[in-house]
Amino acid sequence: MKVSVPPRDAYLDEHNQIIHHENGYELHQGKFKNLLLEALFSKGSAYIEVPLEVIYPRVDSELLSSIRTQQIGSYVTYFNQLNNERSHNIALAANEINNTVVFPGEVFSFNKVVGKRTKEKGYKKAPVIVRGELSEDIGGGICQVSSTLFNAVDLAGVKIVERYHHSKRVPYVPQGRDATVSWYGPDFMFRNIYNQPLLIRSKIYGGQLIVTIHSSDSIKVKKRNVPPSSKDLKEEIRESSN
Repeated sequence: MKVSVPPRDAYLDEHNQIIHHENGYELHQGKFKNLLLEALFSKGSAYIEVPLEVIYPRVDSELLSSIRTQQIGSYVTYFNQLNNERSHNIALAANEINNTVVFPGEVFSFNKVVGKRTKEKGYKKAPVIVRGELSEDIGGGICQVSSTLFNAVDLAGVKIVERYHHSKRVPYVPQGRDATVSWYGPDFMFRNIYNQPLLIRSKIYGGQLIVTIHSSDSIKVKKRNVPPSSKDLKEEIRESSN
């Protein structure tokens, strides 16, 4: 018999509509132990109603409604849709970070949120840069997601905790504005320094990867200047595999 169900966070669907949270539950072990002892020492048969304890989600519908109101950061990068494997990997990683809520003082880790990039999870082989050389590996392309996220949250004024450059220039962001990641190596991490939670939204629109950062109307943001990703990079991207 299943006596535990995990809670489900509220989230925004592709139409920006709130899908409401669901509470979970688990066995209340203390109450169950006491009821079991009473039943064992009672005369005759005994009926025990299994006591359950409510588990509340991390992000409920009310919270999500309050932190989606103000956009405090955004960034767009471009990729070659004709590179099916790389585009597929970008879409998978973008979906993993979408709807992530980062609470005040909390540190976001790209590797922790996205998880290990494996064939079993649907990631495909695509070009990556390793020690300055172009090669192929499972999950190639996800560094564009981490780099786009970096620029979006940097614009929003968060504290960057960990970020590394590629060993070779990448075409999808201005020079020096990338954030390389690897499961057994570099991570991209930032801390929410504000007193309000931050909501990450990420989506693919054609050959564009769009990451936006949202919070409540009461947040006071100290934005930074971040150079945009130029549409002129599209032709360069067509000639590049990473």
